[in-house]
Amino acid sequence: MPLLLLAAFLLSPQDDAKQLQAVFDTTAGNFIVEFYPDQAPHHVRSFIDLAQQGFYNGTIFHSMVPRGILQGGDPETKNPQARPKYGTGGFNLGLKPEFSDIPFSRGIIAATLLPNEPDSAGSEFIIIVADQPQFTGKFTAFGHIVEGVEVADKISTTPVDDKQIATDRIEIRNITIRSRPAPPPPAPTPFSTETTEELSQYRIVMETSKGNIVIEVLPDKAPNHVRHLLRLASLGAFDKTAFHRIAPGFVIQAGDLNTRSEPIPQAAQKYLEKIRAEINDVKHRAGIVSMARGEEIDSAFTSFFIVLADQPSLDGTYTVFGRVAEGMDVVEKIAAVPVENERPKERVDIYAMKVERKK
Repeated sequence: MPLLLLAAFLLSPQDDAKQLQAVFDTTAGNFIVEFYPDQAPHHVRSFIDLAQQGFYNGTIFHSMVPRGILQGGDPETKNPQARPKYGTGGFNLGLKPEFSDIPFSRGIIAATLLPNEPDSAGSEFIIIVADQPQFTGKFTAFGHIVEGVEVADKISTTPVDDKQIATDRIEIRNITIRSRPAPPPPAPTPFSTETTEELSQYRIVMETSKGNIVIEVLPDKAPNHVRHLLRLASLGAFDKTAFHRIAPGFVIQAGDLNTRSEPIPQAAQKYLEKIRAEINDVKHRAGIVSMARGEEIDSAFTSFFIVLADQPSLDGTYTVFGRVAEGMDVVEKIAAVPVENERPKERVDIYAMKVERKK
């Protein structure tokens, strides 16, 4: 027997599974899963075996709660005419519960159970799109998404009927089981190596529902704030947010990521951190862009404001990092939106914040 083949037989399923990934190829995009063989060895092996047999090919994600949970793995869903049976197939494959303390956080994949039947797990699974701590220890978590959780999030918004069954078919074309590739060398943090002069060659373009605003950055005054904003903007953190505060004659404010209409991109999440103040001598006059913060001077996070008129009371207290170079008329349109307690009565969208080189 060839030595490589012999070595494959000698590997335990648990050791093997730690080095494997499942690549989901769906009609809505791809995502990649890794496994928890120490906590759920039998569930992991069952899923891998079924995937390698092509069992999931042609099934659909048949039920979902928007931006909460989605469910798949039912062989009945291969038949578009069998909608009344969706959600009933693939159970009772002889799997005993392998409950653990793995938190049911975003990206977790777990076995679906029939009500009050803890031994009923089979091919069906759920994907956690938003944290569901109430499920921890009550279902068997056997994997987690390591890349492409945004695809699962998108699938979770598929329209459903009154029985929570998807009205559109999002199919699993194939699940490929592969060895986990060697990790790539760590990428440098965006905008971490540029000089002050190099940073000054960039600008931020805010594409809003009232028009575009172009922000010139001031790295000579607040280099770390400029790096922070360019980094988050380039990774899409501010896309699909909104202006959340309008104080007529004072400021308009944006950057609150709670206003996002979709989850924060994974690539941006690790750079969400407070930033130390860089108080400088730039005066808070109309068009100045400055960082918002809480009571603590070093508590700035992602929120920023554009000044509408001279505000000397802000000088020496908040960090100025930019100024409006184009689009002050758009700023004035936003400032004119009706408000209630400084909250806009209509949503003023920020479709995107793009980083561009100066022309």
